[in-house]
Amino acid sequence: MGNSLSCCVSPSASPKLGRRTGSAEPDYESEVYEAAAGDAVAVAPAPAAVEPAELDFGGGEGHHLQHISDREMPEDLALESNPSDHPRASTIFLSKSQTDVREKRKSNHLNHVSPGQLTKKYSSCSTIFLDDSTVSQPNLRTTIKCVTLAIYYHIKNRDADRSLDIFDERSHPLTREKVPEEYFKHDPEHKFIYRFVRTLFSAAQLTAECAIVTLVYLERLLTYAEIDICPTNWKRIVLGAILLASKVWDDQAVWNVDYCQILKDITVEDMNEMERHFLELLQFNINVPASVYAKYYFDLRSLADDNNLNFLFTPLSKERAQNLEAISRLCEDKYKDLCRAAMRRSFSADNFIGIQRSNAILS
Repeated sequence: MGNSLSCCVSPSASPKLGRRTGSAEPDYESEVYEAAAGDAVAVAPAPAAVEPAELDFGGGEGHHLQHISDREMPEDLALESNPSDHPRASTIFLSKSQTDVREKRKSNHLNHVSPGQLTKKYSSCSTIFLDDSTVSQPNLRTTIKCVTLAIYYHIKNRDADRSLDIFDERSHPLTREKVPEEYFKHDPEHKFIYRFVRTLFSAAQLTAECAIVTLVYLERLLTYAEIDICPTNWKRIVLGAILLASKVWDDQAVWNVDYCQILKDITVEDMNEMERHFLELLQFNINVPASVYAKYYFDLRSLADDNNLNFLFTPLSKERAQNLEAISRLCEDKYKDLCRAAMRRSFSADNFIGIQRSNAILS
């Protein structure tokens, strides 16, 4: 699901940012710090070459490389605590948001608050309403709003203030300006988190899919490292998750040095160190199964519905209906071609699914 991870090896801009035709949105320039960053680069040492004769596949302790599946927890424990790994486990952000949603509904019921004018549109016999967001092509703006709302509920309904020094903004500040201590005592508002994330996504030209993978990595970090996202560390945790997700998802990943051009007071060495710690805390498990990705997408839609963040619905036009029909017909033709190809080839266990047999004749 993308290219392999790597630290930046050049202080120049990456090919992806080289394609950029505009800068970040002007009303969010205050989020992009002004001072220049150092251009030193941390390069991962190349592994030493090993001769074939030196390889030892025996049972010795020094030569045994543990497979990633061997590090997984038992199924019952994993399903309970690792929603970022298993599609059947409930996402953490959705469960944390339910408390606020229930209280809001209860308050509206007790105070007889009217829901107001209905803004959500429903389909009828004559008109079909569709939004422009799908699991394969989510809407960027709405997805970022949902992801930042999930982060907001993580911070607001956290269990404690467990953290690590590498993510603490007091030890590793993102700006040279002195941040008042009061800043770390109050939970950030949703609009402030959204402004920070949207600035990074706009400047780095990241996709909506990357935002969903960012949330997967964030919850995986909180589960694996047993820490909480709080006012002192939320910016660096989100930045590390975005950095990792962009490298895994995007074929032309943004380099670490490019983030130093967006957040001008952070150094490449700091970015590399944070990325290394993030990977170690994830136990280098950067795999996101399609089922987990789909679960997070639909849970984000549920979160949006619970908080009245409605997707933009438009009537199904004739042109769009024809496009949907053409795409459906194309998929159907591809399936038929696969079936015919399976019939022409020799029979094997791999081709049993695509082969249709005639009904038996009983005499």
